[in-house]
Amino acid sequence: MSLRSILGGSRIKKRKQGAGSHPQTASASWHASLPRTKAAAAVQPKLKGGRADEDLFGDKLDDVGLIQCLSTDLSLRDVPQVMRHVRNRMFDPVPERASGMNSTRTAEVLNFRRNLPPISTTAHLHAILPRPSVTDREIAELTRAGIVRKIVVPRRGAAGEALVEMADIERLIQTAQTLGPATKDAFLEWLRESPTSQRLPRGRLDAKVADELVRAGFLTSSIQGTGASEGLFARPEDRTTFMSLETVARAASGSVGAVGGQGAVHAAGGSGNRARGEADLGDLSLAIPGNGAFIKLVSSALDQLTAILSRCAYREAPEVLLREKWDGGVVRDAQEEARRSRGEFSGILPGRTRKWKTFHGLNFDWLLAEAVGSGLVEVFQTRTVGRGVRLL
Repeated sequence: MSLRSILGGSRIKKRKQGAGSHPQTASASWHASLPRTKAAAAVQPKLKGGRADEDLFGDKLDDVGLIQCLSTDLSLRDVPQVMRHVRNRMFDPVPERASGMNSTRTAEVLNFRRNLPPISTTAHLHAILPRPSVTDREIAELTRAGIVRKIVVPRRGAAGEALVEMADIERLIQTAQTLGPATKDAFLEWLRESPTSQRLPRGRLDAKVADELVRAGFLTSSIQGTGASEGLFARPEDRTTFMSLETVARAASGSVGAVGGQGAVHAAGGSGNRARGEADLGDLSLAIPGNGAFIKLVSSALDQLTAILSRCAYREAPEVLLREKWDGGVVRDAQEEARRSRGEFSGILPGRTRKWKTFHGLNFDWLLAEAVGSGLVEVFQTRTVGRGVRLL
């Protein structure tokens, strides 16, 4: 008799137990039957226009009234005084210790500031002075008297309309090394004779004198700036580079006019040379050296400020939080300064932030006044967090 017949003719099989039959198995695998989901901390809402960590302020601020004048200095009374005040407070001083910039970068920042023209935009003056109409009348009177000169760059928005004192223009002309004595005298004579004129007739000065002034940056062709503009101040009709079909259709097949004419790329907003012809006989516009760098700096800074506000839930944020974001999160209290002096500071150095790498230390208060005068933002008072800034 075999062992299998003694045990009943079948092999002993281990009974299968369910998930809840054994207490130890159930306690160890109770979560196996639950649906698998991601952790709540790992799922972050994606905001429109940026990442979730770029949400600066998600609450609605209480508005108790707009602030019409940003200046709190009661000593500012006339336009020339405000112009000097604005120019002197455009940039923050370079940190003496732990700036995060070597000597070469510091020299580049200081040289860039020194080469900027001594100008102030009219939009900035309107944000500082309390009554815009009175400010405009004073500017007109000072212009007619030859004390202040207006410099206008077409299609550059509020940043393209600036004011400069006549004394500063004379100083720039006298210190220009590329201008001869006869050129300086002729140009200064025209400036004094036409204090309100923005254009110089091409036949008013000799061709050699006009060429020296153009090369030095004091004059520019009046037809420049009529191409397609880009960025914050672009118009809808300027956002295209197609040639006019009506103009091309009139030209005979196979001619130069059938493909847009000479200088077609330049007329369409490109970098090609424009055509030599009747357009070269136009007037010359008054300019100032370094104005292009000034406009580029202001326009890019305004773009950055509006981009920060656009990432907020309600397109508004407290001024304190916006200032901290512009400064790059660099803390400047007494405790942090003491830690830096002891070598214990481990935060972000100012030279590593965008404020100093791109904008050369542009002051936040100056930029805010420029944005308010340009009509991009408005400043209002709140009950809890001080002043708020809203994107228009």
